[in-house]
Amino acid sequence: MNVQILFFRAAEYQPSSTLSTLINIFNPHQHQTLHYLWVKIYYRMLTIDPTQIPTKDLHQYILAAVAPRPIAFASTISADGIPNLAPYSFFNAFSSNPPILIFSSNRRVSNNTTKDTLKNVEDTGEVVINVVPHAIVRQMALASIEYGPEVNEFVKCGFTPLPSDLVKPFRVAESPVNMECKVDSILPLGEGGGAGNLIICRIVRMHISESILNEKGRIDPNKIDLMGRMGRFYYARASGSAVEEIVQEVTAIGVGFDGLPETLLHSQVLTGNNLAQLASLTVLPDESGARQTLSGDTRAQMLIAQGATIQMQAYAKELLDRGALSEGAAMAILSSRSL
Repeated sequence: MNVQILFFRAAEYQPSSTLSTLINIFNPHQHQTLHYLWVKIYYRMLTIDPTQIPTKDLHQYILAAVAPRPIAFASTISADGIPNLAPYSFFNAFSSNPPILIFSSNRRVSNNTTKDTLKNVEDTGEVVINVVPHAIVRQMALASIEYGPEVNEFVKCGFTPLPSDLVKPFRVAESPVNMECKVDSILPLGEGGGAGNLIICRIVRMHISESILNEKGRIDPNKIDLMGRMGRFYYARASGSAVEEIVQEVTAIGVGFDGLPETLLHSQVLTGNNLAQLASLTVLPDESGARQTLSGDTRAQMLIAQGATIQMQAYAKELLDRGALSEGAAMAILSSRSL
């Protein structure tokens, strides 16, 4: 069996009795720089040299790993005035001042040809980037069919064209956000099949449907209901339970993992995410403060009285997982004192 010995946090791996000998030999608790790590047996990973794999296979590995990706539903118009719509997931926002979007119209892997979108932006220097909510994802997928340059995808895919304010390409009425753009530059990345052409777009006008705004005038992720592209035929829907709010103050200096008690770092219960929540605190609660925080919690008081470390850490995890950071931190700190 081909294996590698890797070091992971204890909470991310529960060592079995069959590994006891290895754990004794490779005990990271005895290593100064790996004092909070544990040993793990891991099957050999697939290692890829991009120069030694067919482009079509490398393409799929990259797309499946770099996911989910936002989708640019690019509306362009040819020099002859024919509208075109095509989705691109090699896409993101790269600057807000100036407001810059970049998407890549790659050369086709199969035959090394280029797409109508690229020709259109080369000829006109304009594009409208429309976002893709779940309500139009099937219509968007239809627009990925390789229709000829004479075909109007607005008609083929059942979309409503809206005139733009500052550019010639149409906006998609069914999309809740349209960004009119001027193309600042196009950067070819290669000449072979699969090579990208980075289309650097400057937003000159942005249109946002009021129906997707919350009471503060911000875009509500559940209302905009965006779709993201993954590998092969898979998509991700960024709404509902798939959306998680993670608040992290960037100017408040947290204690870090190296500021946490050793007993918590060795926990078989707390995950890396839980420990990161604790490590984000600027100051850990002392024992007195922790007890005061939990003074009204009957379950906590019972566990503290029993000195049940594992159960205390399990309760700390439960509190942290539901966002009760102060209470979870208090429980975790007291669990470390019970050992």
